[in-house]
Amino acid sequence: MTETSNNITPDQHLDAKGLNCPLPVLKAKVALNKMQPGEILYVEATDPHATIDFEAYCARTGHEIVSLLEGDEVIEIFVSRAADPKKI
Repeated sequence: MTETSNNITPDQHLDAKGLNCPLPVLKAKVALNKMQPGEILYVEATDPHATIDFEAYCARTGHEIVSLLEGDEVIEIFVSRAADPKKI
């Protein structure tokens, strides 16, 4: 996978553009469950609530937002998979 605009090289990419709450977080949850601890999931979302949703999801599960970039049209979220995420 290629480097993104902030020089983070993600392990997986999730295109959640055009999806509304709660689908971006639900699809990210499925992707993160298949990943190894410490791997980075790169999510592209257009839902204006994605920032709040991902912050809440990560706070509850233990996954870590490495970077969050809010562009004019696309929100880029980089999530590091927790070693032992909490189930919600």
